[in-house]
Amino acid sequence: MRTLRFFPGEFSDLRIRFNLDKDLPLFKPSFSIAPGKDIPVIVRHGNRNVVKLMRWGLVPSWSQDPSIGNRMINARCETLDQKPSFKQLLASRRCLVPADGFFEWRRVGKGKIPMRVRMKDRRPFTFAGLWDVWRDPDREELYSFTIITTEANKLLRPIHNRCH
Repeated sequence: MRTLRFFPGEFSDLRIRFNLDKDLPLFKPSFSIAPGKDIPVIVRHGNRNVVKLMRWGLVPSWSQDPSIGNRMINARCETLDQKPSFKQLLASRRCLVPADGFFEWRRVGKGKIPMRVRMKDRRPFTFAGLWDVWRDPDREELYSFTIITTEANKLLRPIHNRCH
């Protein structure tokens, strides 16, 4: 997956559905969100769900270089408990990434065609993810996340071999 569609409707539906104590932060819905962009993500804080803006592309806290996030937009569920980047996050740094659709690129000959995927009833949904916080030498914080993928089901397999 290279781009998300962020829920373009009213955020109150998500606030109620996920028991958020306030609306999403100031964020304009977008019809195409690429990796490297900051988007609202739902995380657990104490005994409540909160929304935090995070960059799409995980930068592990132990990383020396934040550019690693460019390569960590997705995480295979089959190896989450084996990869150092994800293993420690499984227990306490899970998140939900709200969207109303996403695009996958289907190969056709030598080219690719974007295929929009959404729920049949067009309702928003969430992707499962993991998040972390990285600090630069000046102690500035960068919150980032990755989306968990698995093998595609029979509905998505003609478009792509992985699914979110």
